[in-house]
Amino acid sequence: MAGTRREFIGAGVGAAAVVALGATFWDDVFGSARSAARSPRSGYGPRGPANELGLRLPDGFRSRLIARGGEQVSGTTYRWHEASDGMACFATDDGGWILVSNSEVLDGGASAVRFGADARPRAAYSILDGTTQNCSGGPTPWGTWLSCEEVMGGLVWECDPAGKRRALARPAMGTFKHEAAAVDPRGRRIYLTEDLMDGGVYRFTPTHWHDLSAGLLEIATVAPDGAVGWSEVPDPAARRVQTRQQVRGSTQFKRAEGIWHDDGKVYISTTGDHRVHAYDIARGHIDVIYDGLASADAPMLRVDQLTANRAGEVFVCEDIATDEIDIGLIDRAGRVSRFLSATGPQHAGSELTGVTFDPSGSRMYFASQRAFGRNATPGPGAIYEVSGPFRGSRAFHDTGHNA
Repeated sequence: MAGTRREFIGAGVGAAAVVALGATFWDDVFGSARSAARSPRSGYGPRGPANELGLRLPDGFRSRLIARGGEQVSGTTYRWHEASDGMACFATDDGGWILVSNSEVLDGGASAVRFGADARPRAAYSILDGTTQNCSGGPTPWGTWLSCEEVMGGLVWECDPAGKRRALARPAMGTFKHEAAAVDPRGRRIYLTEDLMDGGVYRFTPTHWHDLSAGLLEIATVAPDGAVGWSEVPDPAARRVQTRQQVRGSTQFKRAEGIWHDDGKVYISTTGDHRVHAYDIARGHIDVIYDGLASADAPMLRVDQLTANRAGEVFVCEDIATDEIDIGLIDRAGRVSRFLSATGPQHAGSELTGVTFDPSGSRMYFASQRAFGRNATPGPGAIYEVSGPFRGSRAFHDTGHNA
């Protein structure tokens, strides 16, 4: 399997990352990749054989199909959108939660599934329409979903997960090929990625917190030592010049896609060079914490959307059309392993997207964006739930483990 994946990408070595992080770090990383079960904190153990959903899971975890593109969500009359992408969960007052999901097709938009406290779907509905190729996004601390259009001239749309309030465009956050957004509640800023090989990483500071209609948009410049500076983007609307080209010397990130804020750090994945970066907000410094081309044994390639659980473990989706697609795990010590794999005919030619957790931290959701294709034709996609003893979750504590 590793050979097939490596041949798909082509030969290469991330020499800069090896030098920057040191041989000891990478020996540990790839040692844990070869044996995920060697330490209770370096993964969740080996993946079992594929189940009826084509998923390989660690022992103690189970899965179910939540929604399939073009079909009614179970227990509702709502027909689910195709090409599910970025997702997030929002707690509800009745002990349940709402799962929101973007649709990365030309007519785009976003939908939601509302779960009861018993984890059964109670309703499904649209929360955004009339937009284009809604890729990823991010939740806000005040309970809205930021849906990003991944097209040139795309916007960020702020949506109500309950679907009761009209979604609002937020052009002050920039007009560019948006991918995802991550909110730093302490610094009161939002970080944004741009999915282009010469794209930028941005931060937006609202004039008034919780109001995204106005504010300051800046773009990152990374020095050779990893120090990050921020410069104002003169024209966020990009009326004449693209936002990424308006500040001379701003850093080009090779397809910055996934982004997530956790405990003072902003994690960013760059699909074009198979890396995961960690920006330390207080230090104003960014490091490469994972390089998929630094070793032939690298457990993840074409890293894409990501999230963190309550224990601070970072889960990373792969965007790679091979015979097996993974969600990988980077633990707090920097050790890397594979958490789950999607395999078999129903996931052929797909990619994994939208990884997120429910409010309890015991249920992970993700999409296989082009699942259920036929004869090399992309399928409508599907959303899955994986539940079990994730570290930091209520379920993990209930089993008597230590987080």
